[in-house]
Amino acid sequence: MSDLYIFNKPYGVISQFTELDGAQSLSDFIQIPGIYPAGRLDKDSEGLLLLTNNGKLQHKISNPKEKMEKTYWVQVEGIPEQNALDRLMQGVKLKDGITLPAKASIIDETEIEARLWERNPPIRFRANKPTTWLEIKIKQGKNRQVRRMTAAVGFPTLRLIRYAIGEWTLDNVKLGQFKHITV
Repeated sequence: MSDLYIFNKPYGVISQFTELDGAQSLSDFIQIPGIYPAGRLDKDSEGLLLLTNNGKLQHKISNPKEKMEKTYWVQVEGIPEQNALDRLMQGVKLKDGITLPAKASIIDETEIEARLWERNPPIRFRANKPTTWLEIKIKQGKNRQVRRMTAAVGFPTLRLIRYAIGEWTLDNVKLGQFKHITV
């Protein structure tokens, strides 16, 4: 049995326990000795970060060879047409190679925003530029991959929330809080 902590990481928090450049770190929210993040989530991104005390479980979750599916809710600038979604689903050419095909779909803005918290600071809004929420599922973990993918198809990411890793989700975990489970 291993301890797993499901943490809802706020925007601006780094995915490590030691401070860096004055940014908030995991130690500002979690004071449990002997646990470590299983993977990373950018300072600019929000949502699910898994932590564990088990090295094998940590490796399984974070190792790209395991191809554990990660689900992201992504607010992009503009309204993507089907051809942009198709490009995401076929794989996108980035500077470091072509991504594996993703699952991508538009999700209802009212449904997603009812489940979310306010971001601090809020995203920038432009009156003449609408935004769209996408659900993107990937099995890779290249640096800032989802942001680079949406930009490559012409729709820059404004807000990025990781909702799930494999079977684990943010359900019932408030922003800045964590839930402990045993696996």
